[in-house]
Amino acid sequence: MPIDGKLLEILCCPVSKTPLTRLPGSRLKALNDAISAGNVQCVRGEQVDQPLREALITEDSKVIYPVVDDIPVLLEERGIGTTQLQDF
Repeated sequence: MPIDGKLLEILCCPVSKTPLTRLPGSRLKALNDAISAGNVQCVRGEQVDQPLREALITEDSKVIYPVVDDIPVLLEERGIGTTQLQDF
């Protein structure tokens, strides 16, 4: 079940306070392909090893936050910087 639209309206990046939006399906696929290839790390430097079913991205497209069991994980150290992703 996707995140409720009303909740999404009030969510923002915990660091930059930039509003968040759903990561579109094509970009989610590209992210998951990079995760499968072992090319993705979260901000704290740990490798992301599980594909994401859903994610949120800052409106400036700099940081992705995973959604686990329909709950946005808005912890700075769990964010995924997009600069490490090719053609993202």
